[in-house]
Amino acid sequence: MTLKDYKILLVFLCIAPTLWAQYSVKGIITSLEDNTPVAGVEIYDHLSQQLVRSNSDGFYQLNNLKPGKHLFTVFSYEYRIVEDTLSIYGNMIKNYELEQLNEQLSEVVVTRQKEKVFALKKLRNVEGTAIYAGKKSEVIDMDQIIGNTAANNPRQIYSQVVGLNIYENGDAGLQLNIGGRGLDPNRTANFNTRQNGYDISADVLGYPESYYTPPAEALSEIQVVRGAASLQYGTQFGGLVNFKMKKPNPNKKIELVSRQTLGSYGLFTSFNSIGGTVGDFEYYTFFNYKQGDGFRPNSQFNSRNFYNHIGYRFSENTKISFETTLLNYIAKQPGGLTDAQFEEDPTFSNRYRNWFEVDWKLFSLLFEHQFSSKTDFSLNVFGLDASRDALGFRENRVDQPDEGTSPRDFISGKFKNWGAEARLLHRYKIADKDAVFLIGSKYYQANNSEKQGPGSANADPDFNFYTEEYPNYPRQSDFTFPNRNVSVFGENIFNITEAFSVTPGFRFEYIKTESEGTYKNIILDLAGNPILNETLEDDRVFDRNFILLGLGLSYKPNTSIEFYGNVSQNYRSVTYNDIRVVNPSFTIDPNITDEDGYTADLGVRGKLANVISYDLSAYFLSYNNRIGVISRKISDVEEKRFRGNIGDAIIYGVETFADWDMASTFLKNTNQWQLNLFTNMAFTNSEYISSQEQNVKGNEVEFVPHVNLKTGLRFGYKNLQGSLQYTYLSNQYTDATNAPRDFTSSSGIIGEIPAYDIMDISFAYSYKKWKLETGVNNVLDNSYFTRRATGYPGPGILPAEPLTWYTTLQFKW
Repeated sequence: MTLKDYKILLVFLCIAPTLWAQYSVKGIITSLEDNTPVAGVEIYDHLSQQLVRSNSDGFYQLNNLKPGKHLFTVFSYEYRIVEDTLSIYGNMIKNYELEQLNEQLSEVVVTRQKEKVFALKKLRNVEGTAIYAGKKSEVIDMDQIIGNTAANNPRQIYSQVVGLNIYENGDAGLQLNIGGRGLDPNRTANFNTRQNGYDISADVLGYPESYYTPPAEALSEIQVVRGAASLQYGTQFGGLVNFKMKKPNPNKKIELVSRQTLGSYGLFTSFNSIGGTVGDFEYYTFFNYKQGDGFRPNSQFNSRNFYNHIGYRFSENTKISFETTLLNYIAKQPGGLTDAQFEEDPTFSNRYRNWFEVDWKLFSLLFEHQFSSKTDFSLNVFGLDASRDALGFRENRVDQPDEGTSPRDFISGKFKNWGAEARLLHRYKIADKDAVFLIGSKYYQANNSEKQGPGSANADPDFNFYTEEYPNYPRQSDFTFPNRNVSVFGENIFNITEAFSVTPGFRFEYIKTESEGTYKNIILDLAGNPILNETLEDDRVFDRNFILLGLGLSYKPNTSIEFYGNVSQNYRSVTYNDIRVVNPSFTIDPNITDEDGYTADLGVRGKLANVISYDLSAYFLSYNNRIGVISRKISDVEEKRFRGNIGDAIIYGVETFADWDMASTFLKNTNQWQLNLFTNMAFTNSEYISSQEQNVKGNEVEFVPHVNLKTGLRFGYKNLQGSLQYTYLSNQYTDATNAPRDFTSSSGIIGEIPAYDIMDISFAYSYKKWKLETGVNNVLDNSYFTRRATGYPGPGILPAEPLTWYTTLQFKW
C-alpha cells in the first residue's frame, strides 16, 4: 500500500464516523423576561421531522440527528416564534430565550405565528408510536377554526378535509356523520373513530357506529388518515378519525375556560373546563351542556358530557394517564318526510312519539415509556359501558300520520367491551441509512346485546318493553353478540436514499363475530288476530382470519415538497345490525357476507414560495361485495327491499386542496392583517362493475357526488377575525339502482339527493381574557337535505337546517 493510499484511508476513517454518526441536541428554554423555564414549547426539526416539547424544567432533547444543516422552529402561543439554523456535526447544547408576547400583540399575530409552522399541518412520518409515512393525512388545528364550534358544525370544522360527505342533523353536533369516497356517512361507521388513540364506537367490528362525538370546544386537533390507516388502526375502508383532546397547560397550575352560547331555535350550550400542571402531575376536565328545540316540531334535545384526564410523569421516560368520559343525551325525533312533503314544507313533522337516548361511559389507561432515545413503547387499555335506546312509530309509509294508539317500536342496545393495544417503535440503521420499525398488537372483546319489541303506546320517553301488554307485536327479538378480535400489525420505514423512503406493512386479523338469541315469527290475519306466534332460535358464528398488506412511498427532494403514494388492503366485517335487527323498510338477506377491497393514493403536497400550501392527489378504491339496500322481485306482483351484498364497485377521483396566504403576498409590511383564501375540491366517479342484481351493473355508487367543493376566506385585523365559507355538492344517489326522486312515493327512503349549496359567515373578537364569537350559518337560507334515513331517526328525508345564528362569549383565565 502506497503512502497515498494510507492518506486516503486516514481521511476516510476520519470522515466516515461523521457521515454515519447520529447526534443529539438538547437544552433549556427560558423566558427572556424573568429567566424562568418554559414548559410545553414545541421544538420542530424540519430535516428529521421530529417534534418534541419542553418539560416542566424547560428541558428538551432531539435525538438521532444526521450531520449537516438543520432548521429548528421553536413555537409557543405565549411567545414569539423562533427559527434557527444549526450546523450539527456533534452533540450540542442549545438553549433558547423566548420573548413573551405582550397584550398589545393581536390575535391575528398569534394565529399567523402558528400558521408559519407549516410542517405541523399534516402528520409527520413518525408520531409517538405510530408511522404515517407515505399516507394521505390531514390535521385539523382547532385553534384555527372560526365557526360554530359550540354546535360542532361539521361543515366548518372539516372544511379543509378534502372530499368528505356530511350528513347534517341539526342537533348541535351530538352525532358526527361523515363519509368520503362513496362510503356511507351514517354515524361515521366507515372510519375507525378514536379519542386520544383509543376506540370510542359501539363495537369496532360488530357495530362500528359512533353515537358519541367529543365537543369541538374541547379538542386541540382532529387527525384524519385515509384508507391506508387500515394496517395500524383497523380494516375499515374510510381510515382513521382521531380526536385529540386539549392538554393541560404546562405553565399554569390552574387554567379556566368558560364558554356560553345562544343560538336559533332555543339553542343553549355551556362549556366549562379547568386544567393545569403541578410538578409532575397534570389534569384537565370539562363539563359540556347542550339543549335546543330544533327547527322542526318534535325536535328538542339536551345532553350532558363530562371528561376528566389526569396524568403523572414518573420520570423523563415514563408517564401514565387515565381518562374518563361520560355522555348522556336524549332527543325527540321528528321523523322523515317524503319528497312531496319536503317540497311543500321542510319543517313539517307527523311524528310526535319518537325518542332517542344515549348513555356512554368511556375509560382509558395509557402507559408510555421510552426505553432509550431510539425505542418507544405505549400500552393503552380501554373500555366502554354504554347503551342506546330508540323508541318510536316508524312505519315504512312516511306519509302515514302517527295516530298515537299503537305500541311504538323499541330497540335497546347495550354495549360492554374492552380492549388493549400495545405498540413498540424502534429507530435503527440499515448500513448507513435510518430506519424505523413499528410492531403492535390489539386485543378486543365485546359482549353486547340488543333487544327489540313493543314499547308503550304513550308519547313520553318511556324506555321500557311492554311485551306482556302486546304479545303479538310483529317485530320482536332478543340477542347477545359476544365478539372477539385479535390483531398483530407492523410497518417499517426504509430510507432508500436521503429523499426516498419505502414503508411496507401488514396486519393479521382474527375475528370471531357471534349472535346468540331468538326472534318472533308472528303472522296476523286481516283483522289483526294471530294465526302464528312462534319463537325461533338463530345462533350464528362468523370465524375468520386473514392478512392485510400495504405499501407506502415518499419522495422529498426538499423540505417544501413531497410526492407520496400508498396502496393498502381493506376489509369490513358484517355487523350484527346487518344480520338481526328487524326493520319495516327492508329485509336482511340471509346470505349477506363481509366486504373487502383496497385503497390506493398518489399525490404531491407542500408549500410554494412560503405562501401557498397545497395537497393534490388521485385515488382509486376497489370495493367488493358492497353492502346496500335494493328491491328484488319475489313474485309476479310483489317486490321486496333487501339489505345484502349488491356487487363489486370501483370509486376513483382527484382531491385538491390549496391555501393561499394573501396577507403575506400583498401586505408584506404588516403582520396585523390575516387574509387566507382556501379551496377544497374533489372530483369523483364511481361504477358498479359487477352484480347479481338486476339494473345495477354500470350504475353509480351511492353517496358519491361528482363535485364536492368547499371554498372560502379567513380574514382578520388585530383582534378581529372572520371567515366566509361556501359549500357545494352535486347530486348523489342513495341506492344502487340510481332511482330518481319520486314525488308520488309514500316512503321517501330512496331517490336522488339533489345538488345543494350553503354559505356560512363567522366572526370572532378578542379582548384581554374575553372573546366574543358570532355568525350565521346557511346565510342564503337554502332549503336542502343531505340524507334519506332507512330507520332511525327517520325513515325518510331529513331536512337540513335553514338560516341560523349563534353567539358565544368566552372567558379564559
